Amino acid sequence: MTDQNRLRSIARIALGSTLVFAGTSHLTFAREEFRAQVPPWVPLDVDDVVLMSGVVEVGLGAILVALPREQRRIGALAAAFFTAIVPGNVAQYTQHRDAFGLDTDAKRALRLLGQPVLVAWAWWSTRTRTP
Repeated sequence: MTDQNRLRSIARIALGSTLVFAGTSHLTFAREEFRAQVPPWVPLDVDDVVLMSGVVEVGLGAILVALPREQRRIGALAAAFFTAIVPGNVAQYTQHRDAFGLDTDAKRALRLLGQPVLVAWAWWSTRTRTP
């Protein structure tokens, strides 16, 4: 295994673990906080959206950690998921919703800037190269 592949594997496992933690928090202790990120125009119950996204995050994270053979496909799905939730982060910013300590527009804007980092992390960490 090349050093770069080793680094990508570590990054993939870290991302998977982060997703499992975040998804679990959707389902338990941070459920109310995540409600602030559901845009009002989503035609589903807010709590259902939080629960469904939590299940998706746990599933993506678990597969990234446990099934490295599926990493390219799941990495692409994770990147797409991170892109799909951008409207929630935009809604939190434009509607000035406090959650997760994001209690100013500046903090909420910084959170928005973090979303492309998540997309890149998902993509890069799941694209191993052969020697």
